[in-house]
Amino acid sequence: MNCQPTYLNQNMMEVENRLSERFDGLVDELPDELNERRVKNGVILEESEEEAEAMEGGVEGEEMLKSDGLHHNSGRIIKKAKRPIKATSFSEPSAPGVAPSQGLVNLNRASKNLRRPRNSLGRGLPKKGGAGGKGTWGKLGDEMELPWVDPNDPNYDSDGEEAAEVGKKTIKLNTLVPEMSEEDVRKAVEPLMLEYFENGECEEVLFSLEEMLLNIGSRRWMVPALAIELSMDHKPSHREMTSQLISELYQKVISQRDIGKAYDFLLRQLSDLILDTPDAPTIIGNFMARNIADDCIPPKFLQSYKGHVTEVEAVKALCRADTLLSMKHGLVRLDNVWGVGGGIRPVKYLVKKIVLLLKEYLCSCDIQEATRCLKDLEVPHFHHELVYEAVVMVIESMHEKTDEAMCKLLQALFRSFVITIEQMRAGFQRVYDQMVDISIDVPQAYSVLERWVLRCRQAGIINDDILKKMPSRGRKRFVSEGDGGLIKDSSYW
Repeated sequence: MNCQPTYLNQNMMEVENRLSERFDGLVDELPDELNERRVKNGVILEESEEEAEAMEGGVEGEEMLKSDGLHHNSGRIIKKAKRPIKATSFSEPSAPGVAPSQGLVNLNRASKNLRRPRNSLGRGLPKKGGAGGKGTWGKLGDEMELPWVDPNDPNYDSDGEEAAEVGKKTIKLNTLVPEMSEEDVRKAVEPLMLEYFENGECEEVLFSLEEMLLNIGSRRWMVPALAIELSMDHKPSHREMTSQLISELYQKVISQRDIGKAYDFLLRQLSDLILDTPDAPTIIGNFMARNIADDCIPPKFLQSYKGHVTEVEAVKALCRADTLLSMKHGLVRLDNVWGVGGGIRPVKYLVKKIVLLLKEYLCSCDIQEATRCLKDLEVPHFHHELVYEAVVMVIESMHEKTDEAMCKLLQALFRSFVITIEQMRAGFQRVYDQMVDISIDVPQAYSVLERWVLRCRQAGIINDDILKKMPSRGRKRFVSEGDGGLIKDSSYW
């Protein structure tokens, strides 16, 4: 057992006695108002101004204080001390009348970054119901409840309307298709027409136009107008193909009104079309007559322009169409309004045309006209027939003038690249193969052929390969009876 020294106890007692002597009198002499203030657990309770007024009010104030449970009967204010309480729960609200606790101020960093409300009134749920935060567009499921939906939207479905009027209302969805401008129609139709001129497939053009029919809309008249305009820059065979295409598209893509509107547009543009195609009025007149013959537009279409057209070019086009329709058997003849040519014609017909061409040339010796007629036939793969017929005419004629004229014609065609070296070689080879039969009708065929082939070689029409392939005489003949059996060469080599 430890015992303190006696002298220490005596000193402590003396100090306490001195302090009590110094402060005891002062505390007892304090005013009643200050004396009534007490310290509870180290916190001084203070009164508000209203409570002070109530104290000064006498009896009335005394009654008011008695009615309040927070005041003492003697007039002293009784308040709860602001004791630090435990941290407010995140899931339960604090008691009413109690100020928020300062416990959240000292939360660690992890608690500070929570998305829970920092006041003590929350229930621990995320702010804004989970719709807040950076990069958040709303709560889950908000996208299912749009504020407004377009009734014209193809995906629009109103459950309320259907429930109210079941079986009474028919929902019709209108197709919204943007209509092309004239420039867009031109860009879409021109490639189709140029491709059609290459392959000649009407069904492909029809299928493509049917797909874009809704986009073309009221500008369907541009289809025949562009087809006719493009065919003016091409050959007569392409114009024939254009006439067939318009007849094929009639009542499937275009109507009578569209064709008539196309001709109205072309007649107004004749002054510009003539700059590129001088015979544009004649071509448009031929197209009008051909469409009337194909029953695409009525015959009264031409009569509707009488007295309403003043331009010279338009009048010329209308007169051309009227003349073609007024001819005897005009509707039947209009099938060949674009001439005869192209590989679709029969071979016998082409052979007859080529023979007629050569006979007219021998009469007129007009090389340019013969060249034009050969090009109009549009059979570059069949030009070897002209070479063959020209050589046969030279052999059968056996005249110097015919030899010279035919040599000049072939030379002009070869130098202008109308007839290629392959077609020239094929034509001479056909003659070489038929010499046995030709010599039966013309006994001197070999000698005439040899003379004319040498002339063509000197003119540069053929090369040495074609010259070397020239056949020799079919039978052997002796020079004389006493030549020792020598055989005379009948060929150039």
